Amino acid sequence: MATSDPSNGGSAGGGNVEEILQTETGGRAASGYAAVILFVVPLVWSLFQLWIASPLPFILDFGIFNSTEARSIHLAFAVFLAFASFPMIRGRHVNKVPFYDWVLALVAAFCASYLYVFYEELSTRPGAPITQDLWVALIGLVLLLEATRRSLGLPLTIVAAVFITYSIAGPYMPDVIAHKGVSLSKLASHQWLGTEGVFGVALGVSTSFVFLFVLFGALLERAGAGNYFIKVAYAMLGHMRGGPAKAAVVSSGLSGVISGSSIANVVTTGTFTIPLMKRVGFPATKAGAVEVAASTNGQLTPPIMGAAAFLMVEYVGISYLEVIKHAILPALISYVALIYIVHLEACKLNMQGIERLNKPTLAQRMLNWVVILIGLIVVTLAVYYGIGWMKTLLGEAAIWVLAPLLVLVYVALVGYATRFPELEEDDPNKDMGELPPVGPTVKTGLYFLLPVVVLVWCLTVERFSPQLSAFWATLFMIFIVITQRPLKAFFRKHGDFGRLTLDGFFDLAHSLATGARNMVGIGVATATAGIVVGTVTLTGIGLVMTAFVEFLSGGNLLLMLIFTAVISLILGMGLPTTANYIVVSTLMAPVIVTLGAQNGLIVPLIAVHLFVFYFGILADDTPPVGLAAYAAAAISGADPIRTGVQGFTYDIRTAILPFMFIFNTQLLLIGLTGWFDLLVTIFSAVTAMLVFSAATQGFWFTKNYKWETLLLLLITFTMFRPGYWWDMIYPPTEDRPGVQVMEYVEDIPADQPIILKASGMNIDGDEVSTYVRLPIPAGETPEQRLMEAGLELSPDGDKMVVDFVAFGSPAERVGIQFGWTIDAVQVELPRPPKELMFIPALLLLGLLAYGQLRRRAREETMGQTA
Repeated sequence: MATSDPSNGGSAGGGNVEEILQTETGGRAASGYAAVILFVVPLVWSLFQLWIASPLPFILDFGIFNSTEARSIHLAFAVFLAFASFPMIRGRHVNKVPFYDWVLALVAAFCASYLYVFYEELSTRPGAPITQDLWVALIGLVLLLEATRRSLGLPLTIVAAVFITYSIAGPYMPDVIAHKGVSLSKLASHQWLGTEGVFGVALGVSTSFVFLFVLFGALLERAGAGNYFIKVAYAMLGHMRGGPAKAAVVSSGLSGVISGSSIANVVTTGTFTIPLMKRVGFPATKAGAVEVAASTNGQLTPPIMGAAAFLMVEYVGISYLEVIKHAILPALISYVALIYIVHLEACKLNMQGIERLNKPTLAQRMLNWVVILIGLIVVTLAVYYGIGWMKTLLGEAAIWVLAPLLVLVYVALVGYATRFPELEEDDPNKDMGELPPVGPTVKTGLYFLLPVVVLVWCLTVERFSPQLSAFWATLFMIFIVITQRPLKAFFRKHGDFGRLTLDGFFDLAHSLATGARNMVGIGVATATAGIVVGTVTLTGIGLVMTAFVEFLSGGNLLLMLIFTAVISLILGMGLPTTANYIVVSTLMAPVIVTLGAQNGLIVPLIAVHLFVFYFGILADDTPPVGLAAYAAAAISGADPIRTGVQGFTYDIRTAILPFMFIFNTQLLLIGLTGWFDLLVTIFSAVTAMLVFSAATQGFWFTKNYKWETLLLLLITFTMFRPGYWWDMIYPPTEDRPGVQVMEYVEDIPADQPIILKASGMNIDGDEVSTYVRLPIPAGETPEQRLMEAGLELSPDGDKMVVDFVAFGSPAERVGIQFGWTIDAVQVELPRPPKELMFIPALLLLGLLAYGQLRRRAREETMGQTA
């Protein structure tokens, strides 16, 4: 999506939208030679990213870049475009690039590419930089901070500057956070000349994963998929109460899946959805707030989540498929709840749906849904098993059959789409008419789903890396962008075939340039956030933070989580989600895991990272800064603060989810024992979220009394965390003496964990006591199984002494150290299932529903008599 100069006409609202969107797309609307450069450089950047993601360099044995070289070139493009695209002073030089900005852009690009240009020389002097290296590093750091200020504003720049200052001024800091300090030479070398700081994991993820997914989204948007998703959502949901608002939720969710940016999502889909909601009776504030809440949640939704989700792959050490698995249920629950909130708002305002042509009966609608569901299941099974059979039959040659078959399916779907009229973009100024028919609307763009299917297939079935999966999906999307127009002209037998083919290549070039410009902010943000990560490894502030936060929270895990959520929201008001996630997860994630273990709660690392991820995203609509709320308010004409407050009240349902899945990891699909357990978890979580929505909206079947709201909140808590009450009646575990560990190790299945209470002196000389979850490999005897886990023990009274911990073993990774003692082994006790708590909760919910329905009937009767 291209930006334009806000001052060049248009409404004030539109200008504000463009100004807010600058951080997403690259700010200047330059002309002349500058416009050419600002088109060609992003285009070349996209081609470079496609090249390094493809198998071609290895096939041709040419143009192979290692990860450090690729990161260096990636950042060089990003900082060059940051200086060329964003003016030094906002609002000045918006149509031209001054000479000094070109100089700064070239110097910054040189400093960033220094690791690539002088890679061999730098590898011969690790840790011993020469004067030239240090000057480049220091100038590079300063210019990176300026690029960050220009493209993302002051907050992230200030955070990075504070951490740099902390590195140098360690001895002068308060005692609680003081350290010995580092020299300017050591700082520059660590942050710029290696892979611990700027060129670390965060920039690596931006280089390898994130760019291709952003490019994939830009290609889909250019091809018309965004408009298609909006139209489909309206056609399917517009007839319901508050239908346009529900359609806004679904279309924003679909668009968010492919864009991964809440602000860009608000501006693209909100341009159509917000006026539509206003036309059917939603107040401007609520129309903007619904769009904000829906767009914010787009970043939470797999398979293409916000950029920070790809960082979890590196930080948590799991595959992207695992991230998707853990994130899918909370995202779906949150979206179902938002649709329900919109329904409750429509009920409050007594809205009706929009009339549909040839309205089907209830029986016809149910039959249609059944046919669609069965059809999808049949197609899915046929594709899955059919492709599996072909791969088995043809082996390595299967790709030469499957690729043409995919192209054939695409051509057939495009031909099928031409039987129906092209979808027109909605005009916000027109009166709300009748809804488009569902069938023809859906059929006009079925081929847009193929690249998403390719992406999901590569990720989930082929188990390709996110980078390779995104590459193949993007390559197919490029093919669609080039060919869809001429193919439609061919099937319709009219249109200039040659011109339409050229238009396809123009669309491709525009998409490649737009995708790269959309990456400027993310590339710069991940590099700058790397300064924070580098500071943690350079100064050891991570250990200091553990002690400091434990002191503030008094050892209480819930207070620790609230503290972390507040930090995420505050930082997220000024930092992009990706940078916010890097900063907070680097500092706080280890603290939460450590503190939880000391309190007997083993918190999976992915749960903590998702916790930080959620609150970083929620900051986009948190007053007083929430940029997504400002973008929505600029379109709706409402007050941005009120829009943000209303949006946050809608998003409270999302804010409680992270707290719930920390204490009930089944919501992340962790610890489930089978399909029945999964279905019970889904049912309880969805029910809890719908009940919570009714409580926070103060309305269910009718307006709630205060005591009804309190009971609904109690039911919500019970459905989300039944173990809280059940544990009071039936304790889930019991600590047995550590000397009994051998008998439990003997009986535990292979590769299943055992929970041990261990204590001893840590590296700082402090006595600690903590719980650890140690996986136990297979073995003939308990002693041998423990040895496989890297642990040798000997009895000492009712405890076991740690005689040996193997380097790099599971025992060392969970934190057990030589000389510690195993004080206890945690044993699960037999007890009735905690899900029995659902029965009284559902009975109470039924009584509340009965009472509200009777009250609503009385109110309706009184209204009729009046």
